[in-house]
Amino acid sequence: MSPRHDTAAPPAKEGGAAPVGPPADPVPAAGDARRRARLSRRWQRDMRWSPYVFVSPFFLLFLAFGLFPLIYTGWASLHAVELTAPTDMEWVGLRNYTRIFDDDFFWNAAKNTLTIGIISTVPQLLMAMGLAHILNYKLRGSTFYRVAMLAPYATSIAAASLVFVLLFGRDYGMINWVLNAVGFDHIDWQNDKWPSQIAVSTIIIWRWTGYNALIYLAAMQAIPQDLYESAALDGASRWKQFLHVTLPSLRPTILFTVVVSTIGASQVFGEPLLFDANKGASGGAQHQFQTLGLYLYEQGWVNQHLGRASAIAWTMFLILIVIGIVNYVISRRLRASS
Repeated sequence: MSPRHDTAAPPAKEGGAAPVGPPADPVPAAGDARRRARLSRRWQRDMRWSPYVFVSPFFLLFLAFGLFPLIYTGWASLHAVELTAPTDMEWVGLRNYTRIFDDDFFWNAAKNTLTIGIISTVPQLLMAMGLAHILNYKLRGSTFYRVAMLAPYATSIAAASLVFVLLFGRDYGMINWVLNAVGFDHIDWQNDKWPSQIAVSTIIIWRWTGYNALIYLAAMQAIPQDLYESAALDGASRWKQFLHVTLPSLRPTILFTVVVSTIGASQVFGEPLLFDANKGASGGAQHQFQTLGLYLYEQGWVNQHLGRASAIAWTMFLILIVIGIVNYVISRRLRASS
């Protein structure tokens, strides 16, 4: 009889430990480590490249609608190009620049742009500063007034300009009606030089005063109240507090608004275009309020000289660069003095 081979495990002794099984398979632990390493690398790539993905739409739009037109107009400014045949380019070098600098209409437009910019920017910023100073105090319905400040900015340029055309009408305008009521003669706002520039500047002032007022208001609310309390303890009136506390604290903001308003004034286009009684780009019968923007439009889309219009655009771009350099120099000196 063959001996019995029992394969069952021997029973554990009383009070002894259970039999130890085979060691656990290390493969799942290694798999978890590899998965964690893979997730860590993915997380690192996400943290590194996600910001670039988020901002890439801006750069794509800038390349398509900003950089490419800038380079193309720079190349077209060196050629004779007509609107009727934009692909036919004849190299002329700097002749387009010399022609516009020899054109009296260009200098007239540049002078009009300067005068309209001064007439519109200086009162606009002064009024914005005064309105911001008033709104900085506690007023009933202050939120309503702040929202109302943005109403002109949110209004369409076309709608605002057409309303002001009616207000400044020569025969039936409300402005002339008021002037006639107080003893003044009617003013031809659309055909006389200075009245037309004042009227165009009035449209710009109406649209942008509230916008700048809110910028000044935000800067005023960031000024520490301790400065005003110290000035009040020293016996300073509200006017002296405004001169010696508010204005010095607002110097960077004032410089910012001056630069932005100057850049905007150099690109004025819609207001004088819609204010013209003939609805053309000449800026009046005698070009009395034609700006550089209107001059560019007239050369490119009325006279169909795209090469010359490109040269005007690049000239305006260089003017803006000069304004930016002046802003940089002044801001550095202000930071150094403070």
